[in-house]
Amino acid sequence: MRAIPQKLCEINQIADDDCAGFVAERNGKRESFIVVRKKNKVFVYVNSCPHIGTPLDFSPGRFLNPDKNLIMCSTHGALFRVDDGFCISGPCAEQSLINVPIDLIEGSVFLLPY
Repeated sequence: MRAIPQKLCEINQIADDDCAGFVAERNGKRESFIVVRKKNKVFVYVNSCPHIGTPLDFSPGRFLNPDKNLIMCSTHGALFRVDDGFCISGPCAEQSLINVPIDLIEGSVFLLPY
């Protein structure tokens, strides 16, 4: 049986150069996701720091540093590039967030099975 992509959100729910958090079921498990929008590009990661597995958000759905150009972990201040989730600073340097495969269809973000 082939898994069906699951709708996570509408792209217009997230302002350009901003982020949001969503919870959805994927492959039978409820997971928390980080969604960052840069113009018409969308980047989605599992909301879990590679250092100790804690959620990254400072408050619900807030993941970016003050300049809104990096994802920042609220626990230890680790910084991750938006475009690939790679940690450039902090206790998990050179590790990466878990990238979530997506598809954009008519303004909606769909999680693809992994």
